[in-house]
Amino acid sequence: MKAFTYERPATVQDAAKLVAERPNASFIAGGTNLLDLMKLQIETPATLIDVNRLPLAQVEDTKDGGLRIGALVRNSDLAAHPRVRKDYAVLSRALLAGASGQLRNKATTAGNLLQRTRCYYFYDTAMPCNKREPGSGCSAIGGYNRIMAVLGTSDQCIATNPSDMNVAMRVLDATVETMDAQGQIRAIPMGEFHRLPGDTPQVETDLRKGEIITAVTLPKPVPGTHIYRKVRDRASYAFATVSIAAVIATEGGRVGAARLAFGGLAHKPWRVAAAEEALVRTGSADTAADAVLKGARGYGANDFKIPLTRRTLRAVVAQATRA
Repeated sequence: MKAFTYERPATVQDAAKLVAERPNASFIAGGTNLLDLMKLQIETPATLIDVNRLPLAQVEDTKDGGLRIGALVRNSDLAAHPRVRKDYAVLSRALLAGASGQLRNKATTAGNLLQRTRCYYFYDTAMPCNKREPGSGCSAIGGYNRIMAVLGTSDQCIATNPSDMNVAMRVLDATVETMDAQGQIRAIPMGEFHRLPGDTPQVETDLRKGEIITAVTLPKPVPGTHIYRKVRDRASYAFATVSIAAVIATEGGRVGAARLAFGGLAHKPWRVAAAEEALVRTGSADTAADAVLKGARGYGANDFKIPLTRRTLRAVVAQATRA
């Protein structure tokens, strides 16, 4: 690990100013991802801005009946929060499906939003990776790509977003709140927060330099059965091969309303309005899967993800209509 300067700002705006003014500066909270990246010298920040003592660890009701989750709320605390368990159960289940208990005790809401890919080649500094070194190439294309994306890919990158929480936040129509060095507040819809790789896979989110995430807000809850189904190689401490966050309301055993978001398939949580509409209109998981998988492309070792997504969606719909 390379030497770095350490700062502990007193206010949120001070933290944003430090990152805006210092070259190659990074925020650190739980550090469950960043410290690993620093040890491997994938990330080498010259300055670490410790935000742990900032007042960003509250979970509060909003005036419209929603929920505001501070950026520093730990994953374990959020999963156990009574309001989350009652009204946003898909989020609680997604959080509990991720990592281990020890990591959930440290990991924060903002850190989870910013988790970097677990692509093998991103973590192997001996191999080309456009996300690490733009223009060097994508080793996963033509390499071992079992965990890689089948949707939203480009010739530059086929990595996936590894977060369980992000998939649930997407299905709940979350909004990410930020503050910049001038104290300006911005609200970014969850569907616009993460970017597809395109020609700039190193640019992963819509955050601007110096912006700090302050909270995530959820709108008032919608009725329905909350499901988070995660298919993975082992029963715990593994990233999703395919995951689905769903809120499905039924009427007489038929689907009356549906929200669906998918993990493990793309560079960002994947949600397709046409798939939700198809599920409500036809009641057919396969018809909905057709809409989700439109344009899907396997790269050899990950071809199985396409039929696996279809089977997983069938299981989710069957579970919701039995509830």
